[in-house]
Amino acid sequence: MAAAEPMGGADRISALPVDIKISILSLLDLNDAIRTSALARSWRPIWTLLPCLHLGLGNGNGLGLGLDNHGLVLLPGDSSRTVSSDWIERAHHLVSSLRGPLDLFELTHRFTSDQSPLIERLLDLVLQKGGLETLHLYCLRRQILVHLPPFHSLKALHLSECHVLLPNGFQGFRSLTTLELEGVQISNNHLHILINASNNLTTFLGSEFLVSEHPLSVSITSPLLRHLTFRIDCSVEKVSVISAPSLEQVEIRASYSGASVSKKLAPVVLGLLLSVAMVSSLNLEYGALTCLSRITLPFNFAFPQLRSLMVNFEFYPKTTCDAFLWLLKSMPFVEELKVELSYWDRGNWDEILKEELLGKKQDGISCLNQTLKSVTIYSYNVNHVMIGITLGKFFLLNTKVLKLMKFQGSAWSIVKPGMIEELQKAEAASSDARVVIFCHEDNGTINIK
Repeated sequence: MAAAEPMGGADRISALPVDIKISILSLLDLNDAIRTSALARSWRPIWTLLPCLHLGLGNGNGLGLGLDNHGLVLLPGDSSRTVSSDWIERAHHLVSSLRGPLDLFELTHRFTSDQSPLIERLLDLVLQKGGLETLHLYCLRRQILVHLPPFHSLKALHLSECHVLLPNGFQGFRSLTTLELEGVQISNNHLHILINASNNLTTFLGSEFLVSEHPLSVSITSPLLRHLTFRIDCSVEKVSVISAPSLEQVEIRASYSGASVSKKLAPVVLGLLLSVAMVSSLNLEYGALTCLSRITLPFNFAFPQLRSLMVNFEFYPKTTCDAFLWLLKSMPFVEELKVELSYWDRGNWDEILKEELLGKKQDGISCLNQTLKSVTIYSYNVNHVMIGITLGKFFLLNTKVLKLMKFQGSAWSIVKPGMIEELQKAEAASSDARVVIFCHEDNGTINIK
């Protein structure tokens, strides 16, 4: 029988390769990862090699730490508290202790305007580490002035609620592929440079800009841009795509604060829409269709390459129906349509829809006769169910090549017999049409036809 290994025998854990040690520490809370430096001399520097760290504000306004395998993240855990300058200094010291490059750096929550120089110093230190690919600056209470250093390796940039300045002579982030700006204050000139001088940009999201002097006028020229999301509000005077030959998917949102605001935003929404006529996928989110209903829409305009349309159907049925039908007429080759019902006030909207959609002959809508194969109607409010049924009947009665008519969303979890009868009575224009109500997971799927 072999003798038991004596106490204080071989230290097999310390003998592990460094990459395995790093993998082990990546599974720990950063507090625990740092404590491993007390295990043995060989463990002391291991935590400083982690490229991916989380730091949070503890209960005592200290560094409550955590980590993952994505990057350094400074997270003051209590978003209602303002981070102290001492916390930023300690974060700076911790970043200084890291020996390797950072892949990701994230800074979030409340700061004061006088802390802008400390944030700038912290970003410069991250720049010195090299290799940064993802930078997230979140929820800085719009008081922090962010001077963006020239991160040459940066691939993803997300800025939220801060004031952004670019360095003198800035020529774009040459590796940047994803840019997200939400609630930021930035000049027209700097926004133009940030978008159009980053030649490898493939995804751009712009939302809720803050403007101190003049409304934003955004012109996009981006050779590789594929995905564009833009929320239009009163801070935006104009937005258009001048040249984006690779653009495939566009999502347009619009703020809604009453009839006067939607009428003011209508030309901006229409201008952006007309400038992206060559896309294959279009999503008109909250407020966009309502804005289009407030303006005279161009006759005989077409989206020749559009194959997929998602639209949020909302507010005023009569004028919204006109805009909705204009969209269908302008998209002769659309194959997939998704409609989401939302923001309907109480009223006899179902009768109005029946008059506008079912009570009138619909001519000149080529997609109904030639290409539209799939329609999905989403509803999350039981008061919208009959409105959804009316929309569904419209497409069943008029779409000659329809393959699938689907109703989906939490509102369809309680299916009433009258709803099914309404759909069963509809004489589908397509003999191949399949009608499905996709209910809550517990209830499964109901095949109507």
